[in-house]
Amino acid sequence: MSLTIIGSVALDSVETPFGETADALGGSALYFGCAAVHMHPMSIIGVVGNDYPMAELDKLAARGVDISGLERVEGESFRWKGKYSYDLQNRETLDTRLGVFADFDPKVPENLQSSKYVFLGNIDPVLQLNVLDQMAKPKFVVCDTMNFWISSKRDELLALMKRIDLLMVNDAEARELSGDWNIHRAARWILDNGPRMVVIKQGEYGAVLVTEDSTFYVPAYPLEEIFDPTGAGDSFAGGFMGHLARTDNVTRDNLRVAMVYGSTMGSFAVEKFSVNKLNEIGLEEIEERARKFADLVHFELEDLK
Repeated sequence: MSLTIIGSVALDSVETPFGETADALGGSALYFGCAAVHMHPMSIIGVVGNDYPMAELDKLAARGVDISGLERVEGESFRWKGKYSYDLQNRETLDTRLGVFADFDPKVPENLQSSKYVFLGNIDPVLQLNVLDQMAKPKFVVCDTMNFWISSKRDELLALMKRIDLLMVNDAEARELSGDWNIHRAARWILDNGPRMVVIKQGEYGAVLVTEDSTFYVPAYPLEEIFDPTGAGDSFAGGFMGHLARTDNVTRDNLRVAMVYGSTMGSFAVEKFSVNKLNEIGLEEIEERARKFADLVHFELEDLK
């Protein structure tokens, strides 16, 4: 398998002003997988307890998500419960139970060690480094992280950054990591400390890709109805990496296209709770929305005269 993610597989209970759900499929690896598999077969490395609804994962396997790297052990699965404000921009974590995820020591199956495209989901950077050590020679490695690891495992995270191709974080994480409030200077600081590229996600304002010699911005898709923003960033990552894997192309122009597919999948994810919308759509709908993204930002310079 050429595309692999290491990350969480969880059960989420989410409350928004527009509804709520309990013990729904969630976790970074699952959102990523449900988005990426529309474009390319992929593998998940993670862990669940014996309480996880495996029948639901079997449905994903039938669609091309390889779960052979997903461990099932005795105990409770990772559970998260949160509540969003009316504008869906702020959320309160009501409960986090790591369960079997607390002792997760990822082992990469032999058949996945040759993966060309690797996404290191938001887990302890020590474990991310461990996974990277088990990979043979990946072509393109992307890493996600969060404020908790930035503050508690900074040295390990900085060591990891020197071994990856791209860091994918949100704006608050970029600011905390760099110590600079300005997003563009923060991106430059990140590039100076290891990765060749950085993607900074900015929620309803879109996302920006920064390399040594270029900056590319993609807006968020204008939606009239948003039900659940949980997993939008992970779905973005799945769309981004799924496109790169299916084209096997990491040139500047194709990375920009991958940004559009990332935003496309993130926009679908928020339209329903859990991964439900991602599981309902097909490639034709994805391509149609990607073309609409192009229309959002296309103009001719002659039009400015």
